[in-house]
Amino acid sequence: MDIKRTLLWVVLTLSLVMLYENWQRAHGGGALFFPALHTQSAPAAADPAKALGDVPKAAANAAPAAAAAPAGEAVVITTDLLRVQFDSTGATISELDLLAHHEKDGKPVKLFHRDREGVYLARSGLIGQGELPNHTVPFSVAPGNRSIGTAEQLEVRFEAEKNGVTLAKVYTFHRGSYVIDTRFEIANNSSAAISPLLYVELARDGSKVEASNFYSTFTGPVVYTDAEKFQKVDFATIDKGKAKFDTSAAAGTPGWVGMVQHYFASAWIPQDKAKRDIYLEKIDNNFYRVGMQVPLGQIEPGAKAAASACLFAGPQQERMLEGIAPGLELVKDYGWLTIIAKPLFWLLEKLHGFIGNWGWSIIALTVLIKLVFFPLSAASYKSMAKMKDLQPRLTAMRERYKGDPKKMNQAMMEMYKIEKVNPLGGCFPILIQIPVFIALYWVLLATVEMRGAPWLGWIHDLSAPDPFYILPMNMAVSMFIQTKLNPTPTDPIQAKVMMIMPLAFSFMFFFFPAGLVLYWVVNNILSIAQQWQISRMHKAPAPAA
Repeated sequence: MDIKRTLLWVVLTLSLVMLYENWQRAHGGGALFFPALHTQSAPAAADPAKALGDVPKAAANAAPAAAAAPAGEAVVITTDLLRVQFDSTGATISELDLLAHHEKDGKPVKLFHRDREGVYLARSGLIGQGELPNHTVPFSVAPGNRSIGTAEQLEVRFEAEKNGVTLAKVYTFHRGSYVIDTRFEIANNSSAAISPLLYVELARDGSKVEASNFYSTFTGPVVYTDAEKFQKVDFATIDKGKAKFDTSAAAGTPGWVGMVQHYFASAWIPQDKAKRDIYLEKIDNNFYRVGMQVPLGQIEPGAKAAASACLFAGPQQERMLEGIAPGLELVKDYGWLTIIAKPLFWLLEKLHGFIGNWGWSIIALTVLIKLVFFPLSAASYKSMAKMKDLQPRLTAMRERYKGDPKKMNQAMMEMYKIEKVNPLGGCFPILIQIPVFIALYWVLLATVEMRGAPWLGWIHDLSAPDPFYILPMNMAVSMFIQTKLNPTPTDPIQAKVMMIMPLAFSFMFFFFPAGLVLYWVVNNILSIAQQWQISRMHKAPAPAA
């Protein structure tokens, strides 16, 4: 029994370590056991002056405070899903509201912004020989509609000229889409050939978007290349000058850069499959950027060139992201248990398509998971029931061999052999189920569809804590009942700890999303029913002489 208790404590400790591992990753800290794979450190090419070529340094490295006041005309575009505000200086997207997603005060979620709360911008321009049109140059906007109305798409055109080079940025919005198609048209009206680079970047302050006061999710830049796949870089690592990421996307392969926060993300996805250079850096106090440079080749005097890119800005809806760009669905972060989490979300999504309510879908998923693990759970509970029957004899053995631990262990092993009981039988099934629980934890934490999704009665948002703490209290009761059904530890300290654990866990879950607590409560209720039935069916053998 001592071995079993020890192993149970090991299992509990391992569970907490795994949760802390993911918490560390979410906060951008170093992983304990599964460090993320990165490539070599970014070389000097990511130097601010080189990253934007000949853009004036003062403008390229503008601090958030300086960026807070728009210098040009505000141009507002509205679709069925987006409200986008352009600053005519640089034709930069300075505000972007997600009209289908709302904050607690009912206002739309503001993804891009430039205000007292911080800065988050989508910028682009040209760099090369001499000064070329970039995000610091005034652009003129062509007249036209500013609302998509009943149309399927809406186009807005900005133009600027610098030293004989004209850059036009044409943004195309689509009904029902979070993707903004962007076309860059370059005309060389100067007397010399030019070989410009097109840059697209996302710049934002380093404030984290906290999911809760009790747990945190990742906020920061991400890079995707075909060679190194998905790479996250937290702001703290950038501050230390230790940012590691793939610095280029090879010709003919996918590659994009983005910014991620809880539930939402943005990404620039160049359509040109030429070699693209990636830069990621701190450009001022608490102000960072990630971007790509695309070579446009040599443009002779009087000649023209064009390039295109997609700007995604919206929710982390997995199926939608899969259809936009390779690897873009990875911004929805499931941690290191993605291989388990993705099938769980797929099944949860299928259940929701049939049931139509995310709360009942979570319950249905819990039942299915319980059915899959039923044989393991049954074996565990049978072993625990047998151990409970042997408890009086174990207590007697401890008293009899109090001064001789070696004989006591021999006598216990002999009894286990005669009674055909495995003292470890209740531990391994629990150990196997831990990764599934952690994976489901991240599924429920990362799924934007849970945001604002009601279940019934008092639960109006499965992504938020239970407002009346009814689910956490039910969890405490169910855990207490489970504890009472288990064999009582002979050690009085262990017995007290086992009784306090339900209260401690329930307090922790007061701050967790209601959807996750709902899963735990249903799982506990099913476990109690299964455990009670097995205990009732199990008949204790007659005491041995």
